[in-house]
Amino acid sequence: MSIVVVGSVAYDSVKTPFGEVEKALGGSATHFSASASFFAKLHLIGVVGEDFEMKDIAFLKERGVDCDGIKVEKGKTFHWKGQYGFDLNTAQTLETHLNVFLNFSPEIPAHLQETPILFLGNIHPALQLKVLDQVKNPKLTVLDTMNFWISSELETLKKVISRVKMVIINEGEARELTREAALLTAARKIQSWGPEIVVIKRGEYGALLFFKDHVFSAPGLPLETVKDPTGAGDSFAGGVVGYLAMKNNYDLPTFKQSLIVGSTMASFNVEDFSCKRLQALTKKEISDRIRLFKELSHFEEVKI
Repeated sequence: MSIVVVGSVAYDSVKTPFGEVEKALGGSATHFSASASFFAKLHLIGVVGEDFEMKDIAFLKERGVDCDGIKVEKGKTFHWKGQYGFDLNTAQTLETHLNVFLNFSPEIPAHLQETPILFLGNIHPALQLKVLDQVKNPKLTVLDTMNFWISSELETLKKVISRVKMVIINEGEARELTREAALLTAARKIQSWGPEIVVIKRGEYGALLFFKDHVFSAPGLPLETVKDPTGAGDSFAGGVVGYLAMKNNYDLPTFKQSLIVGSTMASFNVEDFSCKRLQALTKKEISDRIRLFKELSHFEEVKI
């Protein structure tokens, strides 16, 4: 099954206690595609400026990602600059230059409007609605968002949420969106707005799946190397949605597996800056790490 992903293609300048990069490849659609491309055919819709080096996404094209939907506009590419302290779960934004992304108006080509899976990356909710109006009867629609849109475009965001099947959000955003402290209560409230499935990302502590009336917890994997968490959430989403597309199955067991795949891809993403680790990754490494997740969370029946 193929996926249309709509989101940002950007350059990131990032500093952590473990290193620093200037204008490295980033963006929600980029990290998502770098992850999901191991599992499914992708069509990427985005915008870049005249300064963008197309060679930076050559590895995506080599994996079969359709990048024809990336428009080159006059001006500069979206650029985010941020830093992390030793709490790698929290980014401090230093600069945000939207540049050509400011006037991004996504158009889904006619031949892609019946693509079975749509991933709405972290863009303005009004643009997400515009995309939803262009697609025809997708099997799975998935939404990502962020606290900026929750605080500034709440009502529009709720309209988007009401029209998608699945929401992927981090725990802080889930609490802010619903004004609920308990994640279970927050997830149930989001589901009451329309989506059957809610996934709450918890960074290095794993992720929670709320599938209709069922709850599943995926563990976080302790890592020896952590350099940069930028894009980890998008890489997680890419693993989840990419695996669902590969299996073409949307039952509870498959969704549980997809969370482990998503957590696996995010665990690789943080091992280097930008998309470097995902760019060099192999399928064997993915399979080996999925086995580590299984060993981490498996235990025999406890009898008392």
